[in-house]
Amino acid sequence: MIYPLVRELAADGVPVAVTCRVLKLARQPYYRWLAAPVTRHDLEEAYLANVLFDAHVEDPEFGHRLLADEAHRAGLAACDRRVWRICRDNRWWSVFGKKRAKNGKKVGPPAHDDLVLRVFKADRPNQVWLWDITEHPTSEGKLYLCAIKDLYSNRIVGYSISDRMKSRIAVNALVSAAARRGDVTGCVVHSDRGSQFRSRKVLRELHRHGLLGSMGQVASAGDNAAMESFFSLLQKNVLDRRRWATRQDLRLAIITWIERTYHRRRRQARLGRLTPIEYETINTPQVALAA
Repeated sequence: MIYPLVRELAADGVPVAVTCRVLKLARQPYYRWLAAPVTRHDLEEAYLANVLFDAHVEDPEFGHRLLADEAHRAGLAACDRRVWRICRDNRWWSVFGKKRAKNGKKVGPPAHDDLVLRVFKADRPNQVWLWDITEHPTSEGKLYLCAIKDLYSNRIVGYSISDRMKSRIAVNALVSAAARRGDVTGCVVHSDRGSQFRSRKVLRELHRHGLLGSMGQVASAGDNAAMESFFSLLQKNVLDRRRWATRQDLRLAIITWIERTYHRRRRQARLGRLTPIEYETINTPQVALAA
């Protein structure tokens, strides 16, 4: 912060304009700081830092996420990234530390046990869902699709499309699936061990809807093969058919293929040569109406 220096020089008779010109500073921000040296944001940051420090002293084993929970209980809610930044700046690290893998990356622990065990069958709707994320390039950059498939009818019950592969894409897909299917309590939601599916936001969404998480093993595509088969169809029928100029063009093509072709026109041998919509309408009409 150079503004105190400008104030001291001004007190000694050096014009503010001259000092700012020499130091290559704008005068307006300086006068705003002069009117309020301690902003409301700085004050809130100080209160939050005090709470985090007290929690760190009390439990040195806590990392920044657990410290964020302690701050939330104290009435100071803050995102994990903000808490991490404060802890980093003050070097408040967990006593356990962090060990880096040889290649600089290490797969995190599974958030759930494998409840599917490669048995891709379901006797009723909303019994087992599979979800995964795929990507495809466009001239504007990559586009990501997170889709959720109901094993009972192979219907895509929820999906989300974004230009960034963050945990939000998985949360949005889960929210859309729960909204479309209604009461989904007890449904098993199976995925791989990607960081998006192990995020705290996804865990909170699973608990909110009463869903049971399930995860396969590391680097084992067979643990989610039924979902990979859907993405393979999407790859051949849409993604690889042409070069996509914009993300919006690819987005519309994906939605059109899922809702018009895959759901209503593509008949599947496992469903008795019925489409997913026809299969649900015949066998579980109440679910089809709700969806």
